[in-house]
Amino acid sequence: MSEHLEVGSVVEGKVTGIKPFGAFVSIDEEKQGLVHISQVAHGFVKDINDHLSVGDEVKVKVMSVDETTGKISLSIRETVAAPEKPARPAKPRTERPKKVEVSQEKSQGFNTLEEKLKGWLKQSNEIQADLNKRTKK
Repeated sequence: MSEHLEVGSVVEGKVTGIKPFGAFVSIDEEKQGLVHISQVAHGFVKDINDHLSVGDEVKVKVMSVDETTGKISLSIRETVAAPEKPARPAKPRTERPKKVEVSQEKSQGFNTLEEKLKGWLKQSNEIQADLNKRTKK
């Protein structure tokens, strides 16, 4: 293996450790990189253990190499062609229900609430007047 890994190169590696956030892959005796869980497979990966196990031989693409820290970012997903999305059948067009014209007196909204409020106030005043008559007797 060469001393310097080229970003974009595809190399063979061996899974040496698995964490909930990704898998560590040994590229050679000295170099090890991380395959983030988002780079394991196309689509959502809920549990990395469903896709990889320690000791698996994998093909990885070098995504980045941090020269100062030595961290190597790898991707398995980039080495595999994306699955073709199945063509969704066209949904049959459904007609929207036509708007029904409502007469002004039956319309909903503030006018109805205002009218109801007037009725409630009238009812309340009648009850209050009746109570006042009873207490004066």
